[in-house]
Amino acid sequence: MNNLNGLKPASIWSHFEAICQIPRPSKREDKIIAFLADFARLNQLPFKKDSAGNVLISKAASKGMENKRALVLQSHLDMVCEKNEGTIHNFDTDPIKPYIDGEWVTAEGTTLGADCGIGIAAQLAILTADNLKHGPIECLFTVDEETGLTGAKALEAGFFTGKALINLDSEDEGELFIGCAGGIDTVISIHYETVDTPGGFFPVRISVSGLLGGHSGDDINKNRGNAIKILNRFLWQTMQKYEIYLADYQGGNLRNAIAREASAVVLVPVSRKEKVTIDFNIYRSQLESEIILDEPGVKLLLESCELPGKVIDHLSQSKLVNALYACPHGVLAMSTRMPGLVETSTNLASVKTKSENLIEITTSQRSDLESGKWDAAYMVESVFQLIESNIRHGEGYPGWTPNPSSELLSVTRSSYLRLFEVEPIVRSIHAGLECGLFLEKFPELDMISFGPTMRGVHSPDEKINIKTVDKFWNLLIEVLANY
Repeated sequence: MNNLNGLKPASIWSHFEAICQIPRPSKREDKIIAFLADFARLNQLPFKKDSAGNVLISKAASKGMENKRALVLQSHLDMVCEKNEGTIHNFDTDPIKPYIDGEWVTAEGTTLGADCGIGIAAQLAILTADNLKHGPIECLFTVDEETGLTGAKALEAGFFTGKALINLDSEDEGELFIGCAGGIDTVISIHYETVDTPGGFFPVRISVSGLLGGHSGDDINKNRGNAIKILNRFLWQTMQKYEIYLADYQGGNLRNAIAREASAVVLVPVSRKEKVTIDFNIYRSQLESEIILDEPGVKLLLESCELPGKVIDHLSQSKLVNALYACPHGVLAMSTRMPGLVETSTNLASVKTKSENLIEITTSQRSDLESGKWDAAYMVESVFQLIESNIRHGEGYPGWTPNPSSELLSVTRSSYLRLFEVEPIVRSIHAGLECGLFLEKFPELDMISFGPTMRGVHSPDEKINIKTVDKFWNLLIEVLANY
């Protein structure tokens, strides 16, 4: 503890550092929920929890503000759990280790959890502050935002009373968000047969690492490399020239993160070993020249490994590699309604060789348009319909349609201008926020989202800019005083 000692505002950073000590993976938020219950009891604040695990802590209006309308502050409790290869960390038991790196706060080898830990910290700071002006406050903490938005989906009407809500889950200071994309997951299962490892073949492990990764919504237009696509491109090219056998294929991790690492165990003919190595070195050089400006840390390795006893049958191998090559990834359409905004995208998130002769491929699609979301999902489905596979779409979640006439937006905009003497940018975001689901149950809800600047979210490179946290805090308390 105290790695962040001395940062301003002290109240937010002390709460954030305390949150970092509490494991909070998606779907396993019991420890942070218990922490909030103890926090409410200690500070004599009303606390309630619903059957899904969502928490509401309320605070009465400050003196003289009793007639103000209630305002809901909302963040999610879970965090994306990603770590660098070689980092020893158990996200179920071990604390996150934040530290100051110049103008940023980051973590040692893991995601930082500032998404959405800094929002939680801001809520706790407001709940414990005794010198702020504000009307009635309801702090809503939802569960499982990162892997399905199940907390927001399960939220019951009437759980909170406020008619206006500030979502604290944005990542660009100076930008006010009034809309977000809807999304859906498409998961593909491919069953395969194994055959005995043939003689005359040499085993190698081909790996891709060192990529930036990032958020599959907010970073999808930043030319980030996808480790699965990079690996699969070489596998496809090699299959066209030589008889090879694939024994294992692993890539990516979470559906909402761009794949940073991927690897495959491949058997190459002993007689072609040198040629495959030359081909790999040529490919590595070509690939690096293509993406080095956007991915300076990319690393491709081909190394010998232990000979497996079984390999994937040739037909399944061919179907898999061809389908992954054809599977779309990245931006599919830019918005014509809001220039500069991605309208529709898809993310090839992970490929996992599982037990019982099963390979599972996870993808996610996002769009400002409900029809665009499904078009992207069907595009992915159509690729895998060409091979024998099981395809299923998730429930998905709705987008949040912008309301430029929002009263809360007007108050926030004028507060920002008054504080910093510059107009904030007002826009929509190509990431999934819980706001669309809130609107389904609270149709009259007026909403806005803002936060400090974060980079590398959903990857071990995640970091949060220190100066912008102070601006975020000042804006938040100014809006509380003026709404």
